[in-house]
This record gives sequence, C-alpha cells and structure tokens, in this order.
Amino acid sequence: MKFKLIVVMAGDELTDQAIETARAHGATGCTVITNARGEGLKPTQTFLGLTVAGQRDMILFLVEEHHSREILEAISAACRFDVDPGTGVAFQIDIEDAIGLRGQIETIEKEIGEEEL
Repeated sequence: MKFKLIVVMAGDELTDQAIETARAHGATGCTVITNARGEGLKPTQTFLGLTVAGQRDMILFLVEEHHSREILEAISAACRFDVDPGTGVAFQIDIEDAIGLRGQIETIEKEIGEEEL
C-alpha cells in the first residue's frame, strides 16, 4: 500500500474544518502542530518585536495514495485556499515507506473492499 503525506498550513480557526473535511473524504487520522509561523509575499507586521499575525497550525495527514488528491482538493475548497489569499496552503508529498500504521491500513482495506462491491 502506498501513502502520501498531505501537509496543510492554515490559521487555527480553519484547523477543525480541514480535519473534518479530510476525514469525510477518507483520512483516518492526523497530527496537528500548533503555533507555527509563516510568511507569504509580504512579511508579517510586528509591534515592539511581537508578531501581529494570528496563530497558524500545521496539520499532517498520512493518507492512502488513491484518496490523496480528493482529500487535498476537498480541504482546499472547504478552507477556501484558492479564494481567500493568505488563508493557507496544502500540498502532498510521496512517502517511500511507513511503519506503525496497522490499524489505519486495516480500516483502509475494509473501505476499499466496500467501494469495490
């Protein structure tokens, strides 16, 4: 079974939306790294050395390859990444190998079997 890593970087107000959307489209879990910071075309503003920009989260989804593009596009649409500039970004990376996923693999195999019926 092949996997992709979907990385989503978005404001913390969109974290739950991204997770719910990914789960609805086949993701079996995620890891959320809070309090990440990023900059787009324009550097973030500071006030007395403190960043004024809101908190961002990095959400990592390790998903089965056949579901990855659908999940990626669904997250983008639900979080309006292409509509509202600066909202966030999502991308996917090929995973060469992964261990510790027995429970997720069993769930994915059941779902694939149900889809084939």
